Amino acid sequence: MKRKDSGQSRFAARRTVRLTAAEEANLRDQAERAGLNVAEYMRRRIFGGRPITAKTDSQTIRELRRLGGLLKHHFAAVRAAGNPRSLEEMNATMSAIRQTIETLSNPS
Repeated sequence: MKRKDSGQSRFAARRTVRLTAAEEANLRDQAERAGLNVAEYMRRRIFGGRPITAKTDSQTIRELRRLGGLLKHHFAAVRAAGNPRSLEEMNATMSAIRQTIETLSNPS
């Protein structure tokens, strides 16, 4: 969707930042992974707006939540079978899924 050019920018000021070639490449890579242009990525990093999560991280989080939900449905069958070792393994798996979701949800 293109914005009509009214001759005025919604931004009141422009700032220049000097970067090394490596810093510029890193900045562009991070912005691309987040699915944002460089300016929006920098505004979010500087002013704290919405969290920046790479698109692949969002997809991974959704899939992990789906898998965790499916795994929870199997707990009843494992409990009914009375296999404590399987129950321990499933608890460990659920903990690992939960930890991975937390790690991906809180980028540093």
